[in-house]
Amino acid sequence: MPSAIHRYFGRISGPLLDRIDMHIEVSPVPISDMTSTKEEESSRTIRERVIRARQRQEQRFEGTNIHSNSMMNSRMLRTFCALEPSVRTLLERAMERLNLSARAYDRIIKVARTIADLEASEQITAAHIAEAIGYRSLDRNAHL
Repeated sequence: MPSAIHRYFGRISGPLLDRIDMHIEVSPVPISDMTSTKEEESSRTIRERVIRARQRQEQRFEGTNIHSNSMMNSRMLRTFCALEPSVRTLLERAMERLNLSARAYDRIIKVARTIADLEASEQITAAHIAEAIGYRSLDRNAHL
């Protein structure tokens, strides 16, 4: 018998899910993590990194009507998000294994470009692609 979660996801169409760039499951935070005294990255530091990433995007798209990675079309993806052959192979294998759509392919690359921008990386690496694929959890669950 399917769980309530699977029944709920069954009502959401694939084309609708494709239009959502990131979907992740959030597990409850263990009490040990909530009471930990470990130093975490401050909101101020995160904010500064996001501002720098947005500035990189503004420079990248200077002279166009595009303001962020999410607005790129397929032609711009080829220009601004060229993938090394090994990185492209990783993405292609994930696409086949997870049975993802062409729209999901583009969205994964856009999210990976943003992750790279947050790390001040000019190139999209395998780690960026892997993280972006990880943000497609509803796609993975839909094909289980």
